Amino acid sequence: MSKLFILILLHCACLVHGQSGVIYTVKGKIDSKDLNAALTHEHLMSNFGDEAASIAVYDSVALFKQVIPYLKKIRDLGIHSIFDCTAAYFGRNVSLLNRLADSTGLHIITNTGFYGAANDKYIPAFAFTATANQIANTWINEFENGIDDTGIKPGFIKLAFDDGVPSAIDCKLFEAGIITHLKTGLTIQVHTGNNVVAANEQLRLLNTRKVSAAAWIWAHANKADDVNVLVDAASKGAWISLDGITALNTGEYIKKLQTFKDKKLLHKVLLSHDGNSFPRGGAIRKYEDVVTKLIPELLKNGFLKEEIDQLVIHNPQAAFEIRVRKTNEL
Repeated sequence: MSKLFILILLHCACLVHGQSGVIYTVKGKIDSKDLNAALTHEHLMSNFGDEAASIAVYDSVALFKQVIPYLKKIRDLGIHSIFDCTAAYFGRNVSLLNRLADSTGLHIITNTGFYGAANDKYIPAFAFTATANQIANTWINEFENGIDDTGIKPGFIKLAFDDGVPSAIDCKLFEAGIITHLKTGLTIQVHTGNNVVAANEQLRLLNTRKVSAAAWIWAHANKADDVNVLVDAASKGAWISLDGITALNTGEYIKKLQTFKDKKLLHKVLLSHDGNSFPRGGAIRKYEDVVTKLIPELLKNGFLKEEIDQLVIHNPQAAFEIRVRKTNEL
């Protein structure tokens, strides 16, 4: 199947708008329907490999030279929006994201929150002694007044849990995320992977605060050993992020997506690569295989155009539109 056909498919789908809300990009507020085709878990840059939480400093000339071709490639393939999941103290630089948006025409969405995986080394020191409310106030301030002095607002909350039983700091950061959601309506996307214990604890904490599972995205859910655990979470309203897609693993994603289709839960799935075009000390992971590899294979395996639209256009709109989601909402 030609790339031109896929581009036409995505373009035509983007002409059909349904109900919508509001989302903040680095360029400001947009109607959620204007996201069009979106990748919901990527990294444009990161400090991965640095020894401790720090404010990101980049060689902007080198970064632009390296990153822009990857972004222009997905733009030319029909992607309109990309969610940057690099958190503060993990390499977030919203001024550079703003310039990348100007250079490519893409909607780029940044985040508030802290990255609690990697043995907590990217969590700033104050968070260990601060209360959940104090941490939440930091994130709420970024939403209400902009990040640093840029005026740029986050479009979602990004958190991360380590493997194993959730630690006290993991749970405190998640509590802060819930408080922030209730104040701002920002969706909480959490690096959770195959940690079902952590996923269940996050669902429990949401329920304790009377917040719907629909306010939560299980990031890296593709790593879970049992797809039925993901189906159960989706049936409760959670968003399931299958975000490790490459040209070499489309078969396993098609199987998972077929399960969600059979369970009538495709409307709770998000697709992405967990790509990174400017990692420190890591390999570049490109952003194009959802369009060039997975979508053609889904169509060959009987998925309908409307189901592709659901996955790459309508689900991101519904998952990230800014609104408080209370218990019993799916």
